[in-house]
Amino acid sequence: MKALSILILNFMLIALISRSQASSSTDNFLECLSKKFNNYPSISNDIYTPINSTYSSALQITIQNPRFATNSTSKPIAIITPQHESQIPPLIHCAKHTGLQIRTRSGGHDFEGLSYISRAPFVIVDLIKFSQVTVDVDRKTAWVGVGATIGSLYYAIAEKSPVLGFPAGLCPTVGIGGHFSGGGYGPMMRKYGLAADHVIDARIVDVNGRILDRKSMGEDLFWAIRGGGGASFGVIVDWKVELVDFPETVTVFRVSRTLEQNATGIIHRWQHVAPKLEKDLFIGIVLSRTNSTQSKNGMTVDASFYSLFLGPIERLLVIMEKSFPELGLVREDCRETSWIQAMVFISGVPIETPKEVLLNRTDPSTRRPLKGKSNYVKQPIPDSGLEGLWRRFFEDEAESVLFMMNPYGGRMAEISESAIPFPHRAGNLYKMLQVVFWGEDENRDSDKYVGWSRRVDKYLTPYVSRNPREAYLNYRDLDLGVNEVEGVTSYEKASVWGKRYFKNNFDRLVRIKTLVDPMNFFRNEQSIPPLN
Repeated sequence: MKALSILILNFMLIALISRSQASSSTDNFLECLSKKFNNYPSISNDIYTPINSTYSSALQITIQNPRFATNSTSKPIAIITPQHESQIPPLIHCAKHTGLQIRTRSGGHDFEGLSYISRAPFVIVDLIKFSQVTVDVDRKTAWVGVGATIGSLYYAIAEKSPVLGFPAGLCPTVGIGGHFSGGGYGPMMRKYGLAADHVIDARIVDVNGRILDRKSMGEDLFWAIRGGGGASFGVIVDWKVELVDFPETVTVFRVSRTLEQNATGIIHRWQHVAPKLEKDLFIGIVLSRTNSTQSKNGMTVDASFYSLFLGPIERLLVIMEKSFPELGLVREDCRETSWIQAMVFISGVPIETPKEVLLNRTDPSTRRPLKGKSNYVKQPIPDSGLEGLWRRFFEDEAESVLFMMNPYGGRMAEISESAIPFPHRAGNLYKMLQVVFWGEDENRDSDKYVGWSRRVDKYLTPYVSRNPREAYLNYRDLDLGVNEVEGVTSYEKASVWGKRYFKNNFDRLVRIKTLVDPMNFFRNEQSIPPLN
């Protein structure tokens, strides 16, 4: 009994010391800010610490993966939501001065939560207020704050012009900051490439507190932040992008086929066809498990084929009949619409929904704990390989599983691997994303779902890219490897995960990091390390 009492006292003492240290760090950080800001009240209302009643809501507001929103998850000593770029240099200075790390957040969709958790004491710089979108129709450009969402960018463009658009993602709640700095793909990529391919300027605050644009940062740093992960190099506040021309009328469809309706055969044919179709046509697949009265186990796999075609129905039907008749597409499956309503439809809501739905920053229906992984496929997976995958869909952990297969080819195959850090171009048939979800009340059992994800990833090994096995930065996966929490991370250790995201571009990213942030202030579990 005495030993137990001593143990309890020790735990209490450790907790008190930790709380005291956190309080001291907070006080030191705030004291530094009060000295660095000539008008401290101008920022004080945008600072949230654990003693504020609004701290929890400020932390949770954009977190899309509640797997990292538990009581045991590390919390920032402060959350700052600056309103102007001039407020960011003092934040960087004071974080450096007090030994804190910075996590920058623009949308909160980070698969591993790296934009709002850390294994070291840290503050969050939440850029949610950098959400302005300024469209110049005459020049076909737009300045986009990193706190804007994909949906708000689409909306702002459509408000100015019915025939200008932008090739970004299909999920409207994703923040622009991370989306662009990781590459940013979507249903227009076969026609126009990635979002990052269309970035023509940016504004970034570097480790020394300098606010730089493309000219003053230089072409190396400008190259690095368009697909190399902006959080490794500074705090990006604005992007300038070139807009693209869209026809007034586009066509969309979504048709489903189950295993009992020959989904396996149709998918096998899709692998051969989809990457070779003309650039105006994108056909992706979403795979999920669903109930079935026609199967012995009461379950089947549903393959939902969704499409954006930059043209009218008549032309689409001719292409499909010639190139992909196996899908059995008919006129009644298709809808002609404007490109902005096509983005509404692609996001998963009825096509008649007003475009204002794109302005929603959060979607409660998609806020679930998850583990995600990505792979690139260079040779069609045979029927036997697909059938082995289906068997894993019927395991207990796979009740809420989503696979997305997004075709490459077209413009993606024409852009050099070294044009920007994103290297996954020619040679890829499609990218495969696997996500397993579970309920927040099951977070304590998350290991079994994460284990399922890893088993499936291992199963896919013979069917996906190798040397290196490629992965997509914006689908962050810490299973690929992590940096040291403290001290120096070697090039060799970082290259284990770095080559998978960036292939040979990783070496150039490391050289640029060494020049612009040699002391590795901007760091996380998978940030680009400097050479030491």
